[in-house]
Amino acid sequence: MERFTISLDESLAQEFDALLRERGYANRSEAVRDMLRRELEANRLDHQDAPWCIASLSYIYNHHERRLSERLTDLQHHAHDLVVSSMHVHLDHDNCLETLFLRGATADVRALAEKISAERGVRHGKMNLVPVEVEGDHQHVHHHVHSRPHT
Repeated sequence: MERFTISLDESLAQEFDALLRERGYANRSEAVRDMLRRELEANRLDHQDAPWCIASLSYIYNHHERRLSERLTDLQHHAHDLVVSSMHVHLDHDNCLETLFLRGATADVRALAEKISAERGVRHGKMNLVPVEVEGDHQHVHHHVHSRPHT
């Protein structure tokens, strides 16, 4: 483990300590490590230096929109290699919330998220993307056998 020292003026140190307490950090080191990781991940994403990622995409849509549910399902089926799981919640009579858990090439995950978010009737789309390292520079793919055919 490498150590380094930083100097903060008193007011900045007090604000930082208040933030640590608010977020439940045990010490400054843990908080600084998390902040550094977050900044480094954001920098990698900004510079497109994160070839693989995991992500969650959440969006709200009106299920009365003509054929929208079918179009969204088709998009997910065409990207079956990216979609790990999905969760569907009925919010009210008109609106549904769907969250997709995605894994794969960052460019492909972003493209799918943009395509879904651009569908007419989809609102409030938000993606949380986290870069990941993939051993051997290839994606780990799971092949699943279904016990019954999809209908």
